[in-house]
Amino acid sequence: MTDIRTDHAPLDLGPTHYGEWRAADIGAITDRLERVLILELAGDVADLRVLDVGCGDGELSLHLWERGALVTGIDASFEMIEAARLRAKNQNAAIAFDVAAAERLPFASEQFDIVVAVTILCFVPNAALVFREIARVLRPGGRLVIGELGKWSSWAAMRRIRAWGGSALWHRASFRSQREIRSLTRKAGLTVETVRGTIYYPRWRFAARLGARWDGALGQLTTIGAAFIALSAVKPARPT
Repeated sequence: MTDIRTDHAPLDLGPTHYGEWRAADIGAITDRLERVLILELAGDVADLRVLDVGCGDGELSLHLWERGALVTGIDASFEMIEAARLRAKNQNAAIAFDVAAAERLPFASEQFDIVVAVTILCFVPNAALVFREIARVLRPGGRLVIGELGKWSSWAAMRRIRAWGGSALWHRASFRSQREIRSLTRKAGLTVETVRGTIYYPRWRFAARLGARWDGALGQLTTIGAAFIALSAVKPARPT
C-alpha cells in the first residue's frame, strides 16, 4: 500500500484508510502492481504454511489463501485484525489472524515455509530485530518476500516534505534503498534471491494509468525511482 498513509492521516491507521486508498483510481492501480509483484516473488504457495507479517486488513492474506496457502496473519493493530477476521469470514476463508508485534513473533522456530511482509519496516524502530524474528520462524529452505517503501523516488520525496511540514506519521518513517534491504536480509542469515522495483510513476492518477504499462519492464532494470521495492530471500538449508 504505497501511499495509503495520506497527508493528514492519524499515526494509527485503521481499515477505513486502506479501503479509501484502494477505492481511489491511483490506489487501485498502485495496489494491484504491488500485489502482483509480491505474489510473483512468493511463487507457488499451494499447501505451504505462509505467515503474513503486518497483514493489515487481510487483503494479501486472502489472495494467498485463494492460491491454496495455509495462511496465518499477524498485525499490531487490534482494529486491523478485527477487519481481517471479518473479511475472511465473509469469504469463508480459513485464515488465522492474531494481534502480535513483528519484533516478537508468537511462534516456535521453523514453523513457516514462506513469510511475507509488506510496508512494515518503515514504521518499526528496530528493523534488524524484525528480520531476525522472520528468519527464526522460517524453516530451512523457506522463503521471505518483503516489500518496502523505496528511498529514491518521487513518492519518498513528497513524504519527506510532509514530514518537514509537520506530519507525525512521515516524521517517524524510514525509507530504504535496495542495498539497505539487502544488508538487513543478509545479516539475518538469509540469502537474497531477487530484488525488484515497481511504482515508477509520480503520485498522479493520470501518470499511474500511463505508467502502469511500463512498470514491469522498469522493475527488471533498476530500483532507482521505484516507490516500492520487493525482495525475495531464502533461509539456507541445514548441511546434510
